Amino acid sequence: MKNLLFALLFLSLSASVHSIVDARLTPQRSVLEDGLVLLTSEERALPIVTFNLLIKAGSRYDPQGRQGLANLTARLLSYGTSSRTALQISETLDFIGAGLSTGCGEELATVNLTLLKKDLDVGLNLLAEILTASVFPQEEIDRQKQSVIASIRAREEEPGAVAQTKFFEALFPQSPYGRPVEGTVASVQGVDRADIAEFYKQYYRPDRAILAVVGDISHQDMMERLAQAFRSWEGKASAQEPRPSVSPGPANFIRIDKNLTQANIVIGHEGVPRGHPDYYAIQVMNYILGGGGFSSRLMDSVRNERGLAYSVYSLFDADKYVGTFQVTMQTKNESAEEAIRTAMEEIRRIREKGVSGEELQAAKDYLIGSFPLRFDTNRRLASFFTQVEFFELGLDYPERYSELIRTVRREDVLRVAQRYLQPEKLIVVMVANQEKTGLKR
Repeated sequence: MKNLLFALLFLSLSASVHSIVDARLTPQRSVLEDGLVLLTSEERALPIVTFNLLIKAGSRYDPQGRQGLANLTARLLSYGTSSRTALQISETLDFIGAGLSTGCGEELATVNLTLLKKDLDVGLNLLAEILTASVFPQEEIDRQKQSVIASIRAREEEPGAVAQTKFFEALFPQSPYGRPVEGTVASVQGVDRADIAEFYKQYYRPDRAILAVVGDISHQDMMERLAQAFRSWEGKASAQEPRPSVSPGPANFIRIDKNLTQANIVIGHEGVPRGHPDYYAIQVMNYILGGGGFSSRLMDSVRNERGLAYSVYSLFDADKYVGTFQVTMQTKNESAEEAIRTAMEEIRRIREKGVSGEELQAAKDYLIGSFPLRFDTNRRLASFFTQVEFFELGLDYPERYSELIRTVRREDVLRVAQRYLQPEKLIVVMVANQEKTGLKR
């Protein structure tokens, strides 16, 4: 009886937690007059406000020969405006105890800001400054360029990063998606202040931006403060951007020789974009294949049964317009051939035989059960809101997610495995001591 009562209490508490989490995952949404999309969620427990801003100003907009321009522009946002130097910006942030960071990916530039509610106006004015009045001092440009070049050179010495870079180059040849976000040493050296200023002027606009705000503030209050602080940030009517056209490269086996004890291996091909109707069935299938950690088939075959690698995993990574499938692992040079063959066997096996009912249920239970745990901080919650908006998933996406996973059937898993796992198109990149691998060239 005690066990039954405990179980009922646990289920009741779990349901309460899930209902609270679900409420947190439903933001209010408005499109402001300048085109900015605003998403807010009130969190009154602490007097803190968190901002996550996405701007369609990622590396895919880099001009040919100026790869790394978008990344440099994002890095330099907080290094000087028309009214504050980089030092003054840093001192302002320190004085109010705020955290500000910027970043850049293939599609988006990001700005994150966290501060106390009492300092909201100071923080908003500073955020508005870097979005409307950054001046990109030459000395800061030179300093950031050297930092990026140092990072690129360090990446060129990291076997796993080299394997990833070569994989994307082979998968998306002659495409922005096949280029490193940071660019190359030569392309970064070629970027000048005029390039940065023009990129900033062209792409950093409110009609290209999504802002999520989570914390101790209401939606209406946030709208009013933004209207005041961002009054000089002007959008403009523009034609719909054409969808980028990407042609994946052919199957290939790329060997890169380095004096290593461990071979770094990436196996994969094109995947699906985030809005693809089979996305959820693919995620369930991939969890069973190699995304489920120690419970995955790849981990069981490559590590547990054969002891070929400490870690092996697979991933279907879906962006707005492109997607990738990858299997990534490290193994001894001498066992590289066997590890690659074993991974390919698991890919073929799930295509030919599908999955068991137990595997399917375990995958769905994990994907549904872990979903609310992704939002344990306000920053993650704000990031989730902007991603939902960017990928056009709808404000009711959190409510629909469980059902989207729950309705995946065994025949769905077999169908997507046969359709989206394509052994004949695999690109294999192996960074290793090639002489010791025993693989013929």
